[in-house]
Amino acid sequence: MKTSLFDRIFKAKTIRLENGHTVDKPVNRMPFILVTLVVVVYISAKMTNFDFSLLVSRISEFTVILSKIFQPNFNYFSHVMTPLVETIQMSVAGTIFGCLIGLPLAILSSSNINKNRPSLLVFRFILSVLRSVPALIYASIFALVFSLGTLAGTVAIIVFTVGIVAKMLYESIETIDMGPYEAMISMGASTFKSFWTACMPQILPTYIDDCLYCFELNVRASSILGYVGAGGLGILIRERTGFRAYSDLGMILLSVFIVVWLIDFVNNMIRKKLS
Repeated sequence: MKTSLFDRIFKAKTIRLENGHTVDKPVNRMPFILVTLVVVVYISAKMTNFDFSLLVSRISEFTVILSKIFQPNFNYFSHVMTPLVETIQMSVAGTIFGCLIGLPLAILSSSNINKNRPSLLVFRFILSVLRSVPALIYASIFALVFSLGTLAGTVAIIVFTVGIVAKMLYESIETIDMGPYEAMISMGASTFKSFWTACMPQILPTYIDDCLYCFELNVRASSILGYVGAGGLGILIRERTGFRAYSDLGMILLSVFIVVWLIDFVNNMIRKKLS
């Protein structure tokens, strides 16, 4: 039985019982964990020039700003409506196209479907690269390529969604029952037909659930893409923050919260139907 590094360094104390048997009493790990945590936090704070005194002295300013945000200017909603609709449209289009593109990539990245090892590694590497870049960075790049506007934001969401959906889906594909698929292959059916008939019904609920999750994620992400000129609510958020109009900012955040809550509510109903 393998022992952890901690157990090898801090060996358990052997205790002899009255009946002659011996038991090992493990060393309490909590002091070691607390000391390590304190040391790591201290080193991290030093390396990042984190100033605890400044944090304490400026915390009152945070409460002032927060109090203004929690007093939203409802008259500003007329300015929020159009960018909010753009944000939802970007999320819907980006999620749909991203999920459609992510499905074949997930199939090609599944080791039980794609038996070609080099191509499998290539597709998985591509998905790893797509996932490692935040949507805001994609939006910055595509804003330069397609100019400022919602098109750049939509393309950024598509690329981001492909990486997330394909990753989650190919992990699900690798856990399905391959018996029906292999039986159809042995009968001479094509790979596509075999997968669509034998595997797709097994992964369809998971695939839809992944798409719904990405839609929720994309609505939140697309709300700030306007910071780099990719359309949506991000432009208003940057503008209102710059003008210190925190009540207007509160109205924007309240609108986003309501939309995300409604989407989450509908998605939960769909998930219950699927289950």
